[in-house]
Amino acid sequence: MILRLVVRTAALAVAATAVVFAATELLPGDAGQLRTPGRASAQDIARERERLGLDRPAAVRYLDWLYGVVRGDLGRSLSGGRPVAALFAERLPATAVLAAAALAVTALLTAAALGVTYLRGGRGGSAATGLAAVPQPVHAAVLGVVFAGLLGWLPAVSLLPPGASPLTEPEVLVLPALTLALPSAAFATALLRGALGDALRRPHVTDARLRGLPAPLVLRRHVLPFLYVPALQVTALLAGGLVAGTALVETVFGYPGTGQLLVSAVAVRDVPVVQAAALLPAVVLLLGMLTADLAAHRAASAPRVTKGAVTAVPRNVGGGL
Repeated sequence: MILRLVVRTAALAVAATAVVFAATELLPGDAGQLRTPGRASAQDIARERERLGLDRPAAVRYLDWLYGVVRGDLGRSLSGGRPVAALFAERLPATAVLAAAALAVTALLTAAALGVTYLRGGRGGSAATGLAAVPQPVHAAVLGVVFAGLLGWLPAVSLLPPGASPLTEPEVLVLPALTLALPSAAFATALLRGALGDALRRPHVTDARLRGLPAPLVLRRHVLPFLYVPALQVTALLAGGLVAGTALVETVFGYPGTGQLLVSAVAVRDVPVVQAAALLPAVVLLLGMLTADLAAHRAASAPRVTKGAVTAVPRNVGGGL
């Protein structure tokens, strides 16, 4: 079972590389055209494309890139010539801190929203569905206007000195993290609300509540075991989404992470950088889903949790993944 999960994850990872490579192939123009003067001849453009290796068949370039990815070699930037891995090593810590902060805030907001839903017997939650539909730029604009403009509590931009850690100036994390966390928490609440409602309608939960057991005890003993696996699945989904969403947030707030690197790379068709940046959230998502599946397998075999408690709810959430 575990081997099958690992093999499936590896196959999905290879499929993700194919999708990423195909998507970059569809970008208009290429680095060879952008790196030559506007009046360059067709021969000059062809020589530049040959120098960059862009004249080779797409299948050959994909296999070369995939082989490099497996070895940890992401290639070299077409615009600067530096190793792509080195570029990401400089910016990835800042993005990781931002994504971790956003995930922590998401977890707190989701737990609070589900707690209210639990106390209301599974009713409510329509506000979360509406909030999840609001585009991320709207969240960024509203939060920036309120907290940076009107109240002046937070900096409008999240600039950092070169090489500085965002943990040394945590105030620069607040607006980007909230912008990522608000729609993510709303989305997670909308997904898990159904699982929570299903758990509350189970006979043994209804019986426990009718017998007058304290609400915290019913929640811990009879409800949370049904939410364990779907919560892990949603967390894995959100982790990948948060890493992908940093591109817009980092650009809006001037935060120096991999998102800004992706935006600048797209502008100059720096394909190796774009491919690495696009592959990052897919890898995070697949690793998170593998962790969730392994946890589900372990929970299913644990004597304290029945098989129904583990498998009945994830089908609700997993269908959305």
